[in-house]
Amino acid sequence: MPAPQRIAVVTGASSGIGEATCQALAGAGFHIVAGARRQERLQKVVAPLGGEALPLDVTQLPSIEAFVQAVGARHGRIDVLVNNAGLAAGLAQVAEGRDDDWVQMLETNVLGLLRMTRACLPLLRKAPSSHVVNLGSVAGFEVYAGGAGYTASKHAVRAITRTLRLELVGEPIRITEVAPGMVETEFSLVRFKGDAARAAEVYRGVQPLTGADVADCILWVVTRPLHVNVDELVVRPIAQANAFTVARRS
Repeated sequence: MPAPQRIAVVTGASSGIGEATCQALAGAGFHIVAGARRQERLQKVVAPLGGEALPLDVTQLPSIEAFVQAVGARHGRIDVLVNNAGLAAGLAQVAEGRDDDWVQMLETNVLGLLRMTRACLPLLRKAPSSHVVNLGSVAGFEVYAGGAGYTASKHAVRAITRTLRLELVGEPIRITEVAPGMVETEFSLVRFKGDAARAAEVYRGVQPLTGADVADCILWVVTRPLHVNVDELVVRPIAQANAFTVARRS
């Protein structure tokens, strides 16, 4: 009998890296179960892929539990979990930082990832082999002025990923962090609360990565031979040497 179609769960899937990841994995034969808050937009992402769009707000534990319960009832297992949901809010230095921004980043990027992974682990363990991919950032090992809340959250993602690698060693569950540098998505528009001019300035004079570039990395790590675990993959545009050193065309 043919092997059953592998089930890939992607969070934050309504745009950007999440949307591109759904497309890449579907193209490789995965059945996509996509989660996000913006359901109308999410439906447009998954409809051409033959996937499923389920409501998911990773800052709300009942939403996570309902999402995972639905996946379990429909499929009984998860082969790949891509913890993509995340954001940056503001670029204020610590002295001027806003509690609301810090709480939003920590609840989404850290607690959301922890809770989503915990909820999915029983279904990941029901697959013959499975894979957790956490979307980190170069901000997980570099810092920059104004980025304390975001870099703290992405340092936490790196720590969580490494901890999972220790805790799950010996089980057929692979763990990977994909850490992108500058990617042109809605990231900066969200960070600057809809200020399109300020968001565009981030990418001025640079060819940044696209969501599809990062999705290609995710596809590569999840399609390695099952005995191969890519612990971490760092990817940046050629014009970016670190978080704050960027060669811009005049």
